Amino acid sequence: MSSLFERLGGEAAIDAAVDLFYGKVLEDDRIKHFFTGVDMQRQAGHQKLFLTFAFGGIPDYPGQAMRQAHKRLVEEMGLSDAHFDAVIESLGSALQELGVSEDLIAETAKIAESTRDDVLNR
Repeated sequence: MSSLFERLGGEAAIDAAVDLFYGKVLEDDRIKHFFTGVDMQRQAGHQKLFLTFAFGGIPDYPGQAMRQAHKRLVEEMGLSDAHFDAVIESLGSALQELGVSEDLIAETAKIAESTRDDVLNR
């Protein structure tokens, strides 16, 4: 069976999805403040690499652990379940806009959901 990364369309599809995703995030009043002052080109690069890993495109993720990467956002900015839900919603919306099937969107949401406790430092 091919990886989710391959079924989504590989690197080009991940790149397009992440770019569209961050466009949605930065327009969402619920979560855009978490990205104030963030180098979004760099952030998008990290996200593309993480999703490539999470969706089976590479065997190892060289970036920070989810807990470490989001600790300050939880402790200082109150990152919560509601914010996490908004992020998953933006990802699903971006994938839908790109014509990704509902079953693949559900699979990406399940993978994203599996990171909730680490992202929220629980």
